[in-house]
Amino acid sequence: MKKALSVVLAAVTAVSLCACGGAATASTATTSTAATSTASKADSAASSTAASAATTGDGSDELTVWCWDPAFNIYAMQEAEKVYQKTDPNFKLNIVETPWADLQTALTTAGTSGDYSTLPDIFLCQDNAFQKNVKNYPDMFTDLTKSGVDYTQFASSKVAYSTVDGKNYGVPFDNGCVVGCYRTDVLQQAGYTIDDFTDITWSQFIEKGKDVLAKTGQPLLSVQAGESDLIMIMLQSAGASLFDAQGNPTIVDNDTLKEVLDVYQQLIKSGVMIQINSWDEVVATLTNAQVAGTINGCWILATIQTAKDQSGKWDITNMPKLEKSSGATNFSNNGGSSWAVSKSSKNAELAEKFLTATFAGSTDLYATILPSSGAIATYTPAAKSDIYNEPQEFFGGDKIFAKIVDYSSKVPSNNTGVYYYEARDAVATALTNVLNGASIDDELKTAQETVKFAMGG
Repeated sequence: MKKALSVVLAAVTAVSLCACGGAATASTATTSTAATSTASKADSAASSTAASAATTGDGSDELTVWCWDPAFNIYAMQEAEKVYQKTDPNFKLNIVETPWADLQTALTTAGTSGDYSTLPDIFLCQDNAFQKNVKNYPDMFTDLTKSGVDYTQFASSKVAYSTVDGKNYGVPFDNGCVVGCYRTDVLQQAGYTIDDFTDITWSQFIEKGKDVLAKTGQPLLSVQAGESDLIMIMLQSAGASLFDAQGNPTIVDNDTLKEVLDVYQQLIKSGVMIQINSWDEVVATLTNAQVAGTINGCWILATIQTAKDQSGKWDITNMPKLEKSSGATNFSNNGGSSWAVSKSSKNAELAEKFLTATFAGSTDLYATILPSSGAIATYTPAAKSDIYNEPQEFFGGDKIFAKIVDYSSKVPSNNTGVYYYEARDAVATALTNVLNGASIDDELKTAQETVKFAMGG
């Protein structure tokens, strides 16, 4: 079993990045049958999937589902179908492979036109886009608050992504919980263990990182220049956001954001973290042993495991926490997705029952899909299954999957808002300018003005 898990996670490197929304914001499918995720093909994808959707919704035992990755979420749906067929042998899923960019375009087209008949019964939505879609198109989503899903069995931060005005519109799927991954052999050279990087602050991390750099010549981290992933990770670790509860931007006078930018600068100036031009090059720093670690969503584990010669030399722990910000924790999230039920579905009740019994009710399902897809659950009962408690040889025999589910239960919730991507892009620009010597206050003011302009203000 351990060998199988190792092989699978190494094989799904690209899958993990696409499905969970790592450095890239648009996900694409990875098999030969997948449509290319381009704007020119979005309309045709919407048309074809609409035709498929039209064949169901007649009160039968068949549901149409849109999702985007054969080795990941499509596979998970196929296994969920088998689980539900034990209760209803006549149950059938019509799973239509729809790359995320095309899926979002189809949602936008339907929402803008007000014609929701083109939508399937169930579709997958990236977590960071969930609130935006619900707020923009409230007639698109079924309220699942009273569906039978026990949301207390999921990490609260995960549930928050698909919660709007106190109502639940999604069923959580994959885990984007942040982990600190480190080369234990490099740490040992500098006189440290993984425990020395557990439950620490960013100041402690930087000091220990400088020591590791001095003794081994290796930085602890690498990031893609111009990307704001780590900024957003740090913000969420304190339950902070770029928006208030009403959706107004809070970039200016955001003390947590200022602390985050200050920490980021210290990481760069100290040499503990290096900036790389592209995501592929960031990956190379890990697999080629140019850096001794990474802090990112747990989907990064698949990438790390492609370096077969590093087996047994890695382990994971939680991330450092901020010191000045109230609510600071050692836990955060980066990436993930959740299932939604179309409000226009004629089989919405069946869709709710199906999701409640499978992704919100079956530990066997999660135990089945983990070895073959690397899809780590946010459904907390799954952590009790045997497979989640299997020691992983690549990570020094640590029971990393159970550890990750535990971490995910401790991630603070934060508000993504309708203009999440516009805000993070504006902050990324501000960060670049600050690193080049610009004033933090001036850059945050400009960033906020940029977001307000995008909001039509």
